[in-house]
Amino acid sequence: MSANADKKIRVLIVDDSTFMRKVLETIFNGEPNFQVIGQCKDGQEAVALAESLQPDVITMDINMPHMNGLQATEKIMSSNPRPIVIVTSESKEGAGGTLRALELGAIEFVSKPSSGIDLDMNSVKEDLLRKTRMASKVRVVRTVARAKPASAPANGVGGAAKFGAGARPALAGSADQRFPVVVIGASTGGPATVMRLAPGFTRDFPAAVVLVLHMPQAFTTQFAAQLAEFTGIRVKEAEHNEALQTGTLYVCPGSKHMRVTPAGRVQLDDTSGRINGYLPCIDVTMESIAAYAGAMTIGAVLTGMAGDGAQGAKAIRTARGLVLAQDEATSVIFGMPAEAIKLNVVDQVLPIDDIYGAIEKRVIALTRATPVGARG
Repeated sequence: MSANADKKIRVLIVDDSTFMRKVLETIFNGEPNFQVIGQCKDGQEAVALAESLQPDVITMDINMPHMNGLQATEKIMSSNPRPIVIVTSESKEGAGGTLRALELGAIEFVSKPSSGIDLDMNSVKEDLLRKTRMASKVRVVRTVARAKPASAPANGVGGAAKFGAGARPALAGSADQRFPVVVIGASTGGPATVMRLAPGFTRDFPAAVVLVLHMPQAFTTQFAAQLAEFTGIRVKEAEHNEALQTGTLYVCPGSKHMRVTPAGRVQLDDTSGRINGYLPCIDVTMESIAAYAGAMTIGAVLTGMAGDGAQGAKAIRTARGLVLAQDEATSVIFGMPAEAIKLNVVDQVLPIDDIYGAIEKRVIALTRATPVGARG
C-alpha cells in the first residue's frame, strides 16, 4: 500500500458546542482515513490552531463567541489559507452566513439537521465525510476582498445602457419569440465563482440567464438576494410556469429540478428526487433549454465536483449552441468542467474572468443576426 493511501486527513473542529464537537470527533475518528488533531470553541482559537497545527481541513461553525466563523475564515484565508468546510444551520441566518463564508474562501458547507435541541449528524454523515475528503484535495489560495456591488441605477432609471440606447425591452418567451438563453451550472466553489461572473450582466442584457447550483432551498433563496446586490441584471428565484424574459437572471430553487418548456415557461419539479445523484440536476436544465432555444443557447460549466453538466453541455453542442468551460487554474474543483471537456463538446476553456466576455460576444452576435421576437 502506498504512503498516500496510509495518510490520514487531519481535521481541526471549530464549534462552540461541546456536544457538537464530540459528535464530529466521533464521526471523523470512526473513519480509517481521518484523524481529529484539534478542537476549539471560538474563532480566535481557530486562527491560532490553524497556524500551529496546519490541519488538512477545518470544519467551521458560524455563530461563536469572541470571534465568529466568518471573521475566523477571513483571517485564516488571508494569512494562512487552509481548506474550510462550514458546518452550520440551514436557517435563513445560517444560509446568509454560510454564503458569506464561501465568498471569503471556504470550500464547501454541510447543514446541521435540527429538531429542537436534537441534532442527528449521522443523517448527514456521508455528506460531511465526502465534502471534507474533497476539500482536503483543494489547492487553497489567499483570498481577495469581496467584490463591489454593481453600480446599477436604482429602479433601472438613468445611467448608460451597456447595450446601447436601442436595447430591447424584456420579452416573454413563446413559441413565436426566440432570444438567447444563457445557462450556467456550478457546484463546489460555485457561489464565490458566480459572484465574480455576475457583475458583467446588466439590466439591458438581451438574453435570459439561468443559474443552477447544487444547493438546498434556504441557500438559493438567500443567494438570489445577495447576488442581486452585485449585478445590474434583475435577479430572482425561478417560479413555476413563469415565462423566461430577457434582462433577467433566474436562480433555480434548491432541491427542485428546473426545466424550460417548448413555450419558454419554467417547470419546477420536486417529485422526481435525485437525477444522476443531483438535486437540482444541471443536465436536466441544460437539456431542456437546448431543446427550447437551440443554437441560441449558451452554456457555461463552472467549478464543481463530479460530472453534472457534461450531458447538458453535449445537448447544447448538438443543438449548435455555444459551450464554455471554466479552466482548471481558476476552478476550485475541476471535476465538472473536465468531464464536459472529455466529451469533446466544449468550444472554449476560459479563466472565470474571461467567461462573461465570451458570453456577451455570443449574445451580441446572435441578437444582431436574429432580431428578438423572430420565429426560431
